[in-house]
Amino acid sequence: MALPKIGISVGDINGIGLEVMIRTLADQKVLSFCTPIIYGSTKVISYHKNLVPGTRFTFQSIGTPAEAQSGKVNVVQCWVEDVNIQLGSSTAEGGKFAYLSLEAAVNDLKAGQIDGLVTAPIHKHAMELANFTDIGHTEYLGRRFEGSEPLMIMVSDTLRVGLVTGHVPVANVASLLDKDRILGKIRAMNASLKVDFGIDRPVIAVLGLNPHAGDEGLIGREDDEIIRPAIIEAKKSGILAVGPMPADGFFGSRAYQKVDGILAMYHDQGLIPFKALSFGSGVNYTAGLPVVRTSPDHGVALDIAGKRIADAGSFRHALFLCLDVIRQRATYAEDHANPLVKSKGKLRYRDDDKEED
Repeated sequence: MALPKIGISVGDINGIGLEVMIRTLADQKVLSFCTPIIYGSTKVISYHKNLVPGTRFTFQSIGTPAEAQSGKVNVVQCWVEDVNIQLGSSTAEGGKFAYLSLEAAVNDLKAGQIDGLVTAPIHKHAMELANFTDIGHTEYLGRRFEGSEPLMIMVSDTLRVGLVTGHVPVANVASLLDKDRILGKIRAMNASLKVDFGIDRPVIAVLGLNPHAGDEGLIGREDDEIIRPAIIEAKKSGILAVGPMPADGFFGSRAYQKVDGILAMYHDQGLIPFKALSFGSGVNYTAGLPVVRTSPDHGVALDIAGKRIADAGSFRHALFLCLDVIRQRATYAEDHANPLVKSKGKLRYRDDDKEED
């Protein structure tokens, strides 16, 4: 059976993305689980390889994913010109080549030439300098896969935290919340927990927006007038959603250990507790897409770029989560291809008129 082909975008060439990538793929055991395909430049990869001495990292250049060989790290050349690498700096050139890598990888992902995508971190300012118009990977993928409603979920061994709003100023969060938006995110998380994570009846805790979840309207009315009605509507469709939960008490009491997923209203509400509990092993997963995309839970870390101290743990977890979700989606599709359903008190296959006793 062929190993899954996993595309990897290089991210910002001035950050730690290539270092953690090289450290991960230097492990031969990793190559027994997938066929990695890096979208970048052999020159840039060689430069970063020389910054990580002692690693058994080798690669080969290919033209298309069809040429990729298992047991090896494969590189699709996205550019051939020389690049001015400025470790630790945010530059337009760094943004340009991160963009080229991402575009090439997503093009092949859409074409079905690779089975999943792991994205190394990008620097938002550098991407803006390179005329990248989306605020981040999640928004970019939502635009590239029209009709999808991506949901950012931070994943670790013990937590799955989704966000209703993403990279927006805190001052704008309340104005972006409405019942339909929250309900849509609850449904998206419920579907992902079932299809992507194999949880039959997931329980989702929905966090409130205001301190003490509004305290019955004394500290804001969004919790009672917007969030609670969305939860009630979700319950009517059979989703096991609870809340709105006061965020501080929810995490402080370790109530997160009793649910399968958590839906936060805004970025820091969800990511501060997530990273406090799971930093270094967490993964950014984009649910709601027809494809599988993951990313490490850290940024470009310009302050330690080139210092040979970057921890590759999160990137490794991102790669393995990508593989896990690919397998789980295949299992879900197989299990639901001919599900047994009730018909006149008996069981029959959905696509078969013959009744089964």
